[in-house]
Amino acid sequence: MTKPSVPRRHLPTSPFDPPAVPPVKKFALGDRVSHDQFGLGEVIGVEEGIAMLVDFGSHTARIASPYTRMGKL
Repeated sequence: MTKPSVPRRHLPTSPFDPPAVPPVKKFALGDRVSHDQFGLGEVIGVEEGIAMLVDFGSHTARIASPYTRMGKL
């Protein structure tokens, strides 16, 4: 089975609470990061809450929020 690309919507009449939204990670210029696909890198540009530019040595990538596959070192 595959996971649906769109989460289910919460109905206002539902007795269950909506799923919790994970907090957005914060990064600053110069932070060292580790990405699951690209490896180690350094933040070289930040678009607050939208995306950031990361230099991974061999290439530069624009990583979109919520940065689930990346962590600060």
